Amino acid sequence: MAKKRSAKTGGRIVLRTGEALVEGEHGWSAAEPEVVIGELDGPVGYAIANLLGDQIKGHSRVFAILNCDVQVRPTTLMVSKVTVKDEKYTNILMGTVQAAIANGVLDAVRAGDIPKKKANDLGIIVSVWLDPSVVSESIDHRVLFDTHRAAIAKAIHKAMHHEPNIEWLLKHQADTVHCFYQMALNGELG
Repeated sequence: MAKKRSAKTGGRIVLRTGEALVEGEHGWSAAEPEVVIGELDGPVGYAIANLLGDQIKGHSRVFAILNCDVQVRPTTLMVSKVTVKDEKYTNILMGTVQAAIANGVLDAVRAGDIPKKKANDLGIIVSVWLDPSVVSESIDHRVLFDTHRAAIAKAIHKAMHHEPNIEWLLKHQADTVHCFYQMALNGELG
């Protein structure tokens, strides 16, 4: 049986998952990405190719770019969790948030969460949630950028380090309740 190596030692990364929630002062600035990370010649690469080739109206899949014509590495595909129907929402998602995601990916490489030597071999799928209220609010794009950038780096860190681990989950299960469930228990949701 082959000994498993961590990503930091150059071992094969088949499929890792992570999520994060970073909340800003304003509800519209919250970021809650989910990520899947793996080798491009494995299931994640095949999923990226299928998602990119099978576009669905309202849920466009695009590569994360730093700027026009500058795709980030590792290859990162953005998929919206919310059906996109509004031009303003599209512009914010494909502008501010897309740049934040690309920068968050590079932050994860700089931090060592993604080994630099694996940057051309890995792919990332980011399921993006952008609060729909961004279309009706006066938003600060710097705040929105910062929260999404931090959330992507955090989700990647958690994926690459298998966080939370099973010991933590078992220890904290009784203390941890999803915020919307707690709000429902408190009568704050309809």
